[in-house]
Amino acid sequence: MKMPSVLILSKDRDDVMAKAALAFARQHQMDCRIVLGASGSRLDPALLDWEGDFLISYLSPWIVPQALLERARVAAINFHPGPPEYPGIGCFNFAIYEQASGYGVTCHHMKAQVDTGVIVAVRRFPLFATDTVHSLSTRSSANLLILFQEVMDSIISGAPLPESDEYWRRRPYTRHEMLELFRVRPEMPPEEVTRRVKAAEFPGWDGAYVDLAGHRFHHRGPPPSQ
Repeated sequence: MKMPSVLILSKDRDDVMAKAALAFARQHQMDCRIVLGASGSRLDPALLDWEGDFLISYLSPWIVPQALLERARVAAINFHPGPPEYPGIGCFNFAIYEQASGYGVTCHHMKAQVDTGVIVAVRRFPLFATDTVHSLSTRSSANLLILFQEVMDSIISGAPLPESDEYWRRRPYTRHEMLELFRVRPEMPPEEVTRRVKAAEFPGWDGAYVDLAGHRFHHRGPPPSQ
């Protein structure tokens, strides 16, 4: 059986789960090209000359242009670290803010607009009241790796990609909406402030903020427990 040709776009940083996903892809003797990039980097224009069977975005820092999506003969798919209820940026943050009872990760076909393509598969798990953005992102990474391996099993074996009856529940969240979620105003009730602070808190990042007298003040929480 001829192995499919695959282009995988992923992030260039020390992420255990991303490394595990790429190692899984490499160990199967397929025609696999892996391109890594840092947040804020530009996608190499030379990639527009690529042509193959599958284009896979796994925690990629890039929005893949339509011209590259069209170079995939079979499918161009993305692995999103959120469920269909939370497309776009800030998926962890909005789920924590809304005190959702469940969460998940999604594989879907890619379109030019992020997180809008037909869904291939969803892997769901509980979200607990004690979860934080940090713990939820960690658990999502573990589940995303499992989902990646399950979908890759189909690609490696030559089976058709799975088809899900799930669908995106809303338009993708934007960076502006995420930053507005992090904004705290003095007139907000204490419960609302607490929910926003928790939804914005992540080790090493600026958290919830308040604007006073032309100055912006950020809240920073404790580091994650060991």
